[in-house]
Amino acid sequence: MTLNLGNNVKKELQSQYKDRETIGGVYLIRNTMNNKLLLDATADLNSIKNRFEFSVKTGSCVYMKLQKDWVAQGSGQFVFEVLEELKKADTQTDASFKADIDLLKEIWLEKLSKEDFY
Repeated sequence: MTLNLGNNVKKELQSQYKDRETIGGVYLIRNTMNNKLLLDATADLNSIKNRFEFSVKTGSCVYMKLQKDWVAQGSGQFVFEVLEELKKADTQTDASFKADIDLLKEIWLEKLSKEDFY
């Protein structure tokens, strides 16, 4: 089934998408049974959170490092936590934004105990 939208509606939707606020940051996925952590960073926290929630609902693990525990303990044992958010400035390039997010991840790597990581 193809959705037929008028040109004006398409342009408006495209404009809204381009104008949306971009929020990236550092997040972790915590195994609540053994407290192991998967730490990562992204330029789009909402997308990653939605992907995680979909994975939990369907029981499918998209994170290879978690696969063994995900299958053995169940997807309900994992939680998604945002550690720090960063809003992309209007004048900031994608590369600059990614560099800032990567730096935040490095800071969090130093803050957390590495023995707790997957």
